[in-house]
Amino acid sequence: MDSLLPQTYLLGLIGLLAIVAVVVGRQLLRVRKDELNLIQLEQDGAAASKDAGQLYELASVQLRKRLYPQATANLRQALKRLSGEPDEAKALVENALGFALAAQKDFDGAVKHYKAAINAKADYPVALNNLAFARERLLQPEEAAELYRQVLAVEPSNKTATKRLKRIERRIRSGVNATSPESANRKGF
Repeated sequence: MDSLLPQTYLLGLIGLLAIVAVVVGRQLLRVRKDELNLIQLEQDGAAASKDAGQLYELASVQLRKRLYPQATANLRQALKRLSGEPDEAKALVENALGFALAAQKDFDGAVKHYKAAINAKADYPVALNNLAFARERLLQPEEAAELYRQVLAVEPSNKTATKRLKRIERRIRSGVNATSPESANRKGF
């Protein structure tokens, strides 16, 4: 009976290490794939391209690699070259540009681009969620709550909107500003 405990412990430890190895391996492969994509796009001259699609693809890789200033510049170029593209393409580029700006803490600029994305495609839940989050960061919880309600009208099973709306409503009811530094410290943000 005593010999069973160490064996069980070792098997559990090996199983846990195997799971960690798989997770780390997948992450390494994903990062390597992004690196290769970035190198390939840069070698193909995507940054100097006149094709909005290539610029968007390059910026998407840069966003995943957290190269926000470079992604912002490429997305701005992509917007200028979007002639004749469908509204959905414009919505994708505007939303990505808003995301890049929000990642750099430029929430006013992000709001502008999220609104442009929603104007291009009214039922775009990702842009609505992002706009609501930017409104939260700009200390406008009522506007953010209304935007999350719009997301839920378009996509009732949206977990992000449901969770954020509940959090905002709870803070509005308690009288605490939804994203103030004091509430962020108390709530564990």
